[in-house]
Amino acid sequence: MAISPNLIWLRSFERAAHHMSFTAAAEELAITQTAVSLHVRSLEAKLGCKLFNRVARKLSLTEVGQAYAASVRRALDEIELSTTSLFGIDQKLALTVRVPISTAGLFLAHRLPAFLARNPQISVRLLSNIWAESAGRENVDVEIRLGSGHWEDAPSRCISQERIVPIVASSQIGEGTDIADWQDRPVVQILGLQDLCQKYLATLGLDLSNRSDVHSVDTTLAAVDLVAAGCGFAVVLERFATTAIDIGRPIAIAGPPLPIDQAHYLIAAPQGAGARASRVLFESWLEEVFVTWK
Repeated sequence: MAISPNLIWLRSFERAAHHMSFTAAAEELAITQTAVSLHVRSLEAKLGCKLFNRVARKLSLTEVGQAYAASVRRALDEIELSTTSLFGIDQKLALTVRVPISTAGLFLAHRLPAFLARNPQISVRLLSNIWAESAGRENVDVEIRLGSGHWEDAPSRCISQERIVPIVASSQIGEGTDIADWQDRPVVQILGLQDLCQKYLATLGLDLSNRSDVHSVDTTLAAVDLVAAGCGFAVVLERFATTAIDIGRPIAIAGPPLPIDQAHYLIAAPQGAGARASRVLFESWLEEVFVTWK
């Protein structure tokens, strides 16, 4: 006879696996911690397999539990998404997404229409900010940050590998990518990312601190516009430079890429956000598009 676990047991297990806490799962599901624990034990008994390690009041998934949690999460999300699609679109499928302003303008906004066309049941409210610490996380379903991944307010997972490149106005670059053609031009420096510019220049034996011809802007968007207008060169993320060129900005990449230790990170959903199908689907798409952007 096929094993058919109770759907309530599966939801309790999935939420406990998400939070690594029976108490947090109970708060989200609006049931008692005892009920969640009982549901999970009943599921384990039904499957004849241990899903959690319980040591010193701390939970961790067994190897089987890890594999099963991913499958259960996908199945529950598909049920939720199918139910909403068949019986009416409601507010649950509206996502509020926060992303750095240059990531929005020079990467995500130009790929988002493809996602929305494939998923018409989902609407996206895109919010942008310059600094990750400048806004709270209230009422945000999905958040992307650019940095080193060390934020005290929320756990995160890396979804990209980044490299930097120099850019100049396409009208000012000669044949090929001869560094001598641009390194003596004014520097367009992006506040908060000065170290990346200096890191690239250091590979050429140049020192930004000795430059007097430095213009400062607060976003990569502004840096791209200044460079396109012929105001000098800037060092930006390769994915931003490539997207800007693809959408017709008159700039050119003027040197080889250099790997950096900064990346884009997907911030974990706020406590109690739940495994909404629309959010999980969007986060999965984000991870794919950030990896396969070229």
